[in-house]
Formats: sequence, structure tokens, C-alpha cells
Amino acid sequence: MTINKNIDGSGCTLEVAGRLDTMSSPEFEKKILEISDCDSLIIDCSNLEYISSAGLRIFLTTHKAFSKKGGMVLKNVKKEVLEILEVTGFTDFLKIE
Repeated sequence: MTINKNIDGSGCTLEVAGRLDTMSSPEFEKKILEISDCDSLIIDCSNLEYISSAGLRIFLTTHKAFSKKGGMVLKNVKKEVLEILEVTGFTDFLKIE
């Protein structure tokens, strides 16, 4: 998995590519901690191929943290990843564009 971080003022964007699973989730969580001072977060999922329960857990905790600020948005979510988010009920509370 690769993660690119872009900071624009008080907003941050993380571009995630590859698989967000048990092996890669610690790296993703580390990037989230690096941007914890940002007011809002966009996660660009255009190159995210798969997400496991470990990745979903990070999405949940990150959503909770950023909901107290400017919010978190998932963008460019592929069909396969969107299906996982739908089945798990994450589409009920995550903002997806």
C-alpha cells in the first residue's frame, strides 16, 4: 500500500493505493496521526483495491475524530470497496462522494 499526504491550509488529503488490510493498517493509522491537527480530511480511494476489517476500524475511528472538526469524506471509491462499505453499514454514516 502507498499513501500520499497533501496538506492545503487546514484541510488534508490522503491518497490511498493498494490494499488496506491487517498488514498495511498500522502505516495508514500512522499517517492519520500525522495529520491529526487538520480540520478536515479527504481520503481519495481511487486506487484503493481492497479494505479489510482492520481498515474499516481505522475509517471508523478517523470518522469519529474528524466529525468533531470539519469532517471526513471518502472520494472516488471503487465499486468493490463501496460494496464492502455498504454490506458493513459504513455508508450509513460515512460521507462518500
